[in-house]
Amino acid sequence: MKVYAFKIPKKPGENIIVQYDKGRAFYDKLHQHEEIQLSLIVSGQGKLIAGGNVHSYSDGDFFVIGSGLPHLFKSTVNGSDSFMISIFFTKNSFGNTFFEQREMTGLQNFFKHSESGFKLRRPEASIPKTMESFEALDDFSRFMAFLQLLKTLSDLPKVKLSNATSPKEMSDDHGERLRSVFDFVMQHFNQKISLEEVAELVHMTPNAFCRFFKQRTNKTFFKFLIEVRVEHASQLLVQSKDLSILEVANRSGFHSISNFNRKFKEIKGVNPSRFIQSLS
Repeated sequence: MKVYAFKIPKKPGENIIVQYDKGRAFYDKLHQHEEIQLSLIVSGQGKLIAGGNVHSYSDGDFFVIGSGLPHLFKSTVNGSDSFMISIFFTKNSFGNTFFEQREMTGLQNFFKHSESGFKLRRPEASIPKTMESFEALDDFSRFMAFLQLLKTLSDLPKVKLSNATSPKEMSDDHGERLRSVFDFVMQHFNQKISLEEVAELVHMTPNAFCRFFKQRTNKTFFKFLIEVRVEHASQLLVQSKDLSILEVANRSGFHSISNFNRKFKEIKGVNPSRFIQSLS
């Protein structure tokens, strides 16, 4: 296993690639690609891991994933299809200096934030319509709609996806180990996980693993684990309103309600009860 150097399929001469992903789950292998990815979640729920940071996603969310940023989508399989529309392009798709021209100054904010990736804080109503229209547009109309989309994304409030350092410089060996850890955590986050257990998984001592994980993700392993658990808990609070807060805590890997409340507030800014109130 490793971080897959994914090749986006495209036709000869195609610079703006539109891709539709529909099925029970999205592609869930840790991978990276040269192209910048713009993705609208039309339908589906789950978690996105980008460079070691964890984000929930649901219907209507919009993500920009930077060039070379390792990421994976972990879908919640609930019987209905997940559907995502994505656009892929590189900064050099239209020539090495195209986006450096004076007329493109208004897009520099987009490219600055795309390096670490971002999620739109409040997706604009026009974006789903624009994304859904791309497939039917001719080349010129698609190009103009694409530039307008980048300008819109430049101006909207954003949430940073990744704090990872140097995401583009990941060797196959490091990628294999990181992916093994991510896969293990996503499968077992609701159970007790020890540092020794995870370090043994990637054939490292606990101290060496702690240094490795912090260098690659800019956070400790247990901070990452807590983020996964809190994101899962927030999804349960949104989607399963019949569950008590104690049940949500237990299903998310917290076995102390006080610890759950404290960690939830640290990450979400409010405690679980206030979070529930905000939903209504």
